[in-house]
Amino acid sequence: MKNLDEALAEITAIRSQIARTAEFRGYGPVTVAATGALAIGAAAVQTRMFPGAARDVTAYLFIWISAAMVAVLMVGLETVVRSRHIHSGLAQEMLIDAIEQLVPSALSGILLTAVLVRVAPESTWMLPGLWQILLSLGAFASVRFLPRGIVFVAAWYLVAGLLCLWWSSVHRVLAPWAMGVPFGIGQLLAAAILQWSQTSDDGSS
Repeated sequence: MKNLDEALAEITAIRSQIARTAEFRGYGPVTVAATGALAIGAAAVQTRMFPGAARDVTAYLFIWISAAMVAVLMVGLETVVRSRHIHSGLAQEMLIDAIEQLVPSALSGILLTAVLVRVAPESTWMLPGLWQILLSLGAFASVRFLPRGIVFVAAWYLVAGLLCLWWSSVHRVLAPWAMGVPFGIGQLLAAAILQWSQTSDDGSS
């Protein structure tokens, strides 16, 4: 029994190692692009229907947390389905590995938002820029198992987040396009890189 347990442990370790070195193809380009369109749409909705949200953090959070939840649901569902189809036996390990890269930045964003809203509401104008910087860290962490071009997406979110903080420090408002433009461009860029990588791989196979 001991030898069997050791053998199973070794097999699990080998599968995990293979999953960490293989390129993850669970993210669908079309759905990722749709999340970019969703960000632009959410900014347009805030501009036209909720202009007061620029100075009302509760309304702002409602709009953008709702958009984020829809985006996560869209990407999450497709990622599970694609992973099971493309990665078959390694799907579970690769999904877990992909999630592990994003959880720290996502959890940091949630906690940071809660702290700012609770103890420093006068500083909530920083949220869009901080969210973008945190997403850039998640993207940088994911580069090792995604197409190398994803590094440009990570760099985009970092630069956009810093520029957003600089611009927002002057205006001190929760501007809709401070979210819509960076996330719209970033997600569309990610979708283009994923599509190019998958097309190249399919063409060379």
